Amino acid sequence: MSLFQIEGLTHYFGGLRAVQNFNVTLEGGELMGLIGPNGAGKTTVFNLVCGVYRPTQGDIRLNGTSLPGRYPHQVSSLGIARTFQNIRLWAEMTVLENLNVAQHCHLGYGLADLFIKTKTFRQREGDIHRVSREMLEMLELKDVAHEVPKNLPYGIQRRVEVGRALTMKPKLLLLDEPAAGLNSAEVVGLMRLIQWIQKEFHLTVWLIEHQMQVVMNICTWVQVLDFGATIAEGTPDDIKQNKRVIDAYLGEEVD
Repeated sequence: MSLFQIEGLTHYFGGLRAVQNFNVTLEGGELMGLIGPNGAGKTTVFNLVCGVYRPTQGDIRLNGTSLPGRYPHQVSSLGIARTFQNIRLWAEMTVLENLNVAQHCHLGYGLADLFIKTKTFRQREGDIHRVSREMLEMLELKDVAHEVPKNLPYGIQRRVEVGRALTMKPKLLLLDEPAAGLNSAEVVGLMRLIQWIQKEFHLTVWLIEHQMQVVMNICTWVQVLDFGATIAEGTPDDIKQNKRVIDAYLGEEVD
């Protein structure tokens, strides 16, 4: 059984068709790119996967479990985490607190445990703090653990957002334009980080990105959307030479 499948995904906003008969299969450990012009439906696909929208038609399955109709927190608890094109950290919380709160989809205790501070509560809170501190160490964020994200450089905020997603222990990590707002040096660091994450955490990574440098250098498979429909898919070499993709999106062949 494949880790993740989408079959016949179609979605309308009123009379506007945003996604048309979209299909994808992701195996464990893949690093796949989803590209296309602005407004092509890429982020809508991610929102459908995460439960922000309910699809008009089609099915989405993670390890055979159907996702449509589930709320975002339920989808997260099943093993899907994401980042956003516009960073959505809790700006008034510290970096450490951001990582702690993200794990509450796997709490393992109830209100009674919280109020009377049971052994289960103490153990789980200890586990949460341990995971967060380990993540800070791995992503070289230890020195900013007690800073609030709004005071940090944009590139570091991106790393915090990725770290927050990883503390949720996902099986599938969705990255929505992770290179947005980064300078050229930060983009190179981001590519290394994504590849390291995939190997270190044995994750399947699916990313939306306009920076072709990122897509063509780290993705093993690329799917191209235009007006909500798939117009091409294949290896990066296939995609950068595809005339339909060049005409609709790239404008010229990518080196």
